[in-house]
Amino acid sequence: MKFTYAKVVGLCLSALLAIGGTSAMAEDLPKVSIKTNMGEIVVELYPEAAPKTVDNFLKYVKAGQYKGTIFHRVIGNFMIQGGGYDRTMKEKPTRKPIPSEAALALEKGLKNDLGTIAMARTEDPNSATAQFFINVRDNDFLNHQALPPGDPVEFNYRGTMTKAPRNQALAATAGYTPFGKVIKGMEVVEKIKSVETGDAHMMQNVPKKDVIIESATVIK
Repeated sequence: MKFTYAKVVGLCLSALLAIGGTSAMAEDLPKVSIKTNMGEIVVELYPEAAPKTVDNFLKYVKAGQYKGTIFHRVIGNFMIQGGGYDRTMKEKPTRKPIPSEAALALEKGLKNDLGTIAMARTEDPNSATAQFFINVRDNDFLNHQALPPGDPVEFNYRGTMTKAPRNQALAATAGYTPFGKVIKGMEVVEKIKSVETGDAHMMQNVPKKDVIIESATVIK
């Protein structure tokens, strides 16, 4: 049996709505329209899987944080990242970072799979602010990974079994927090992931032509 992308989204959503025995309906979930100069992307957010992350993202959306920002990092076989820089590559000010909810999201069944939206961060798991990315493939290595007891500890690091002191392993396996999924405009994501990129402003994988977020708004 073949499944279209929309059907797969529906199946994933059904599983998410069953989390914790809730009776939440899809229409009750927050949705955000991200309009770019290459088309519109609509994401549905899952507060039960990442409550603080969803709240943080919605606050930035409602404050107009993303208007005029760009997708500044595009890797065609990985993800598209944006929401932090304007067209001059000046970083926009943000609120304080939020704690990682990657472990909770994984526990609730939400992973960094194709079409999911997740928070970008530094090497510190608890450093996410406004930047986000959309996965353009299943990126299992970005999910939280539970560690066995012991120190040092062996763990899977990007597909390779590695041994390291426990404190280093905890940071390496903390994961990135997914908090929603594209439900409309995946073809726009596909167009963005295919743009030509290069080095600019001491960064790599920067689109040579600006991919601009013209607006981000909460929709019903």
